[in-house]
Amino acid sequence: MTTAAEISERIVEAVMAQKLAPGARLGEQPLAMLFDCSRTVVREALTRLAARGIVTVSARRGWYVIEPSQEEAREAFEARRVIETGLIRNLPGIAKPALKRLKQHLVREKAALASDDVGARSFLLGDFHVCLAECLGSNLLADTLRDFTARTTLIAMLYQSSHNAAQSCEDHVQIVAALERGDMALAEKLMSAHIGTVHEALRLPVNADPLAHLRDALAPVGKSSGAAEPATRSPKPKSTAKRLASGKAGTSDSPEDPSTYLGALL
Repeated sequence: MTTAAEISERIVEAVMAQKLAPGARLGEQPLAMLFDCSRTVVREALTRLAARGIVTVSARRGWYVIEPSQEEAREAFEARRVIETGLIRNLPGIAKPALKRLKQHLVREKAALASDDVGARSFLLGDFHVCLAECLGSNLLADTLRDFTARTTLIAMLYQSSHNAAQSCEDHVQIVAALERGDMALAEKLMSAHIGTVHEALRLPVNADPLAHLRDALAPVGKSSGAAEPATRSPKPKSTAKRLASGKAGTSDSPEDPSTYLGALL
């Protein structure tokens, strides 16, 4: 029988692969049937995920994947920046086995990009940061980063991130190359710029009016204020290394819409 820990990790993996969208409902009975376990085990798994900030529960709606606010998005990316740059800053060097593992991860990222496997691509790009923490000898922070990475994946889906996957992979390549050369200062700078670029690619509403939809709906017929213009797209981005040299950043394609059918996702 599947354990609560296994169920919770499968759900986190589905989130990181962009297969569970923000607000997706997680019914206890369907999950119990899917994993061939009791609802008690499912409830324990979901309770663990709620403590980790991945799901939440409502007395009327049940369990569902979180929908992070703009402020939570800012805090999540800032937390990742502090953790990941701090890990590199305090690193005297990187061992050859760890470097080999990171390079193997990059090979998998590139293969996923070449195959257009959106789920594998999304998961591997996020998991690179978890892998890096593990390679740097911090399993505790790796667990923390796994949760923050899952949350920032949800944030990217919710706010229609236009960050380019190929650019993200190239950023990872540059970070590993700096680590291999022993240039920790450059690796830290590249990581900070990389996380900042992903954050800046979010299409966050400007001066959001909480009554905008209702105000527009209840306006006299023929006098509707109209919907907001869609955000324009920026030119195709350069890699982080090139952006650091030129001081420019950009955005590109948005991810495909994910399915929320639990049987296919988990």
